[in-house]
Amino acid sequence: MLVGLMLGLLATVSGALAAPLEAGSATALAELHRGLADDLAHSPLKRPVRLDSTETDGGLQGDVYAVVDRPIGDIRDALGKSSQWCEMLLLHINNRQCQVSRGPAGEMLILSVVPRYDRPLESAFKLDFVRRVTHATSDYFAASLRAETGPMGTSHYRVLLEAVPLGERQSFLHFAYAYDDNMVARLATMAYLATFGSHKVGFTVVDNTPDGGPVYIQGLRGLVERNAMRYFLTLDAYLAGLDAPPAARSELRLRRWFEFVERYPTQLHEIDLATYLALKHEDHQRDARNSH
Repeated sequence: MLVGLMLGLLATVSGALAAPLEAGSATALAELHRGLADDLAHSPLKRPVRLDSTETDGGLQGDVYAVVDRPIGDIRDALGKSSQWCEMLLLHINNRQCQVSRGPAGEMLILSVVPRYDRPLESAFKLDFVRRVTHATSDYFAASLRAETGPMGTSHYRVLLEAVPLGERQSFLHFAYAYDDNMVARLATMAYLATFGSHKVGFTVVDNTPDGGPVYIQGLRGLVERNAMRYFLTLDAYLAGLDAPPAARSELRLRRWFEFVERYPTQLHEIDLATYLALKHEDHQRDARNSH
């Protein structure tokens, strides 16, 4: 992983929407859901999810659109606080620490991300996100994270989550992120993809093998698709924890994240469950000691 939301944040792309990473409105998001209804109903991922990935003029952007079996009240209550966002982000394999603080621009999340899951916390870089909830009503939820600087010349990280209700038991989500890079960051990413990451693929099918199997996209678009799926599944697993009593939620969320990721082993498999749980339990114990 080169950077947290580069190599850490689905469905076949048939023309990227490249929606702006700004909160919209309940009406606009509901209209988007109607326009994507056919894509969501026939997603090759066997669940109503679509991903659009784009190489922008300044960097990269990924947009995930999904129907989830959660009322919007669950989403609003589960992600209304910075501490809850930290809990969610720490499910990701490369995110090893998250601290809440207050800065001049508002409440902040300081996320520590390691280059690879097996690297120690001391090797992590930090992303200082300003968190804002811009809408939290019964018909529309919107929240964002922004970090101005990142490692290796990357900058202007933007994360957006917005949701509208679909009846009483479901919601339609738009989960998106983007960042800008410069020539140094772009060349470093391309070097990684040409060497250590040469076997990694995304989810978009760009061709077929002679026997009819899929040929998946690689390169920058493949990278963005892997990131987008991992972070969407982080949100999905965090919401799944609401099904358990409070004392059992942390463990359930960890197991759900790993279970959800392993549904797509070609793109997302990294380690076994025991290793993942051991790393996350170690992080939790370290943070618990430091809090006393």
